[in-house]
Amino acid sequence: MVSTLSHIKEIERVALGGQASGRDTPVVQSWLRCVHDYQLDPASAQEAYIVPETTLKEHREQAEELIRIGRSGLETLFNQIAEQHYVLLLSDARGVTVDFMGDPTFDNQLRKAGLYLGSEWSESRAGTCAVGACIVSGEPVIIHQDDHFDTSHIGLTCTAAPIFDTLGDLTAVLDISQLRSPTAKASQQLALHLVAATARRIEFANLMARTRNDWVLRLSRSPDFLDVDPDAAIALDGAGRVTGLTHGGFNALARTMKLTGFSASDLIGEKIDSFFEMEIDDLPRFMRGKTGGERMLRAHDGAVFFASSLAPVVTSRQAGGILSKAQEPVPRALRDLSLGDPTMEAVQAKAAKLAGRDIAILIQGETGTGKEYLARALHDSRSDGGPFVAVNCAAIPEHLIESELFGYAPGAFTGAAPKGKTGLVEAANGGTLFLDEIGDMPLALQSRFLRVLSEGEVVPVGALKPRPVRFKLVSASHQPLQSLIDAGRFRADLFYRINAATLRLPPLKERQDFAALVDQILMRIGRDNAETYRLQPAALDALRRHDWPGNLRELTNTLKVAAALSDGGAIGPDCLPDHLQPDRPPHSAETSDADALRAALQACDNNISALARKLGVNRSTIHRRLNR
Repeated sequence: MVSTLSHIKEIERVALGGQASGRDTPVVQSWLRCVHDYQLDPASAQEAYIVPETTLKEHREQAEELIRIGRSGLETLFNQIAEQHYVLLLSDARGVTVDFMGDPTFDNQLRKAGLYLGSEWSESRAGTCAVGACIVSGEPVIIHQDDHFDTSHIGLTCTAAPIFDTLGDLTAVLDISQLRSPTAKASQQLALHLVAATARRIEFANLMARTRNDWVLRLSRSPDFLDVDPDAAIALDGAGRVTGLTHGGFNALARTMKLTGFSASDLIGEKIDSFFEMEIDDLPRFMRGKTGGERMLRAHDGAVFFASSLAPVVTSRQAGGILSKAQEPVPRALRDLSLGDPTMEAVQAKAAKLAGRDIAILIQGETGTGKEYLARALHDSRSDGGPFVAVNCAAIPEHLIESELFGYAPGAFTGAAPKGKTGLVEAANGGTLFLDEIGDMPLALQSRFLRVLSEGEVVPVGALKPRPVRFKLVSASHQPLQSLIDAGRFRADLFYRINAATLRLPPLKERQDFAALVDQILMRIGRDNAETYRLQPAALDALRRHDWPGNLRELTNTLKVAAALSDGGAIGPDCLPDHLQPDRPPHSAETSDADALRAALQACDNNISALARKLGVNRSTIHRRLNR
């Protein structure tokens, strides 16, 4: 092993002097980043960093699903390498180790070296290392002994491979490391193969878990391991569009089209026949049981693959238990309705069957449960397209609603537009008409609309000739329409027209996928703000305790405000609205708390940063408490 001094001198010659190096290109590139991008000093050794327990908990909660999905593959890999004294680290996309397997006999040594749960191996903190270099490059890498930038790590040998999610984003890094390895770097090639193969299997398991309603097309250059260990996998919806893929799947598609400068997300939504000589109806012929010759698939560039297809499996809960059956996949537009809630899964499956049929649908649900979102998803799931026209019957003044819905002829009334106006019903011709809060439609107008549905034609105000219209009708109401019928405020015959099928959305407080919904909304807010938000467990607990009378709309607004008030993307209870805060003590107790806070601040020489560190909170939290 080289001396510490010679190691420092070599980095300085390569990174500062621009001299050539015999080291691998990924190592040299990482050294350059460490010096020029992160301003790290090779002469300043840094101890391995273990994140605080609360921070680790947040990282592990966010990676919980991947840890669960990958557990079997991780244990299999560790059993293969444990006798050679390797440890296994699974790090998230920020370099924090969220899962760890190692010999407990060496716990103290492993923790000191950073080969431990909670260690952070981002390149900007730890310098050149396998996890950090893999995060930056997105490629498998070996960082052996003095390839490491920091002299405190030059005894280690580390081998890592990236794990990508179904949309092509790097989501984790799998690493196996040894405290010491006297052998040459070439000895780690087998380790690299094992890590890359396990990462590929975890990607495949993740794809299967997240696209269970889609076809999955598996690809391999050889037929021998096609059904058990394919090279690549691609998920496809019922129209043959790509909905997800493994990293190998992206590489396969990119090669067939000779694509450069494209990311995996650019391929989502593309038809499979853009890449291969096949149609969606050809998928059954690639199912298990066919001979190798029958399962050959040719790409448009002439490349030949062996293909294996898996039919979608949808679970439906019935009185006798859970039954699984292959059926048409849930359209992409409807897929995000459920993130694991059984009631919403039932709505999702029912909506998928109804979307393409000429059947009037009534959506019932409390305010803010996502009725318009479901209506749009039903429309987007149709193959015939056409316009989507939404009408809020409660928002249009009663004296205008007739002309808004049916339009009017030129000169129909004083102040009418000279050329007349096309009504919203006619504007929906060939598409979907969504009538939100249909229970608020005036009685007189209900009879006219019933005629539109019966005759398939509309007569604008002041016009003499009817105009033919054809649309899919989706209505919604937060009120039970039967009670309006009993009160004489809604026509029973119209109710039977609009209520051929009913979809009921559960209130947010009853949903079992609450945490997943919060994550999904925060990801959407994060994309809009170019920020990553992390919800602290105490904040999630506060959100869970609320009844959410405004449902998803209220939750979305709450999270937007919390994101705006967060520090560095960390959302704690103090970022939530006052009515979601834990119960406050009486005024006298608040006064006592305020006095205690001022005393603590004085003890820190009125240094807010010092007080924040002492209390383990953000500076903004101290400011807010003082202002309060």
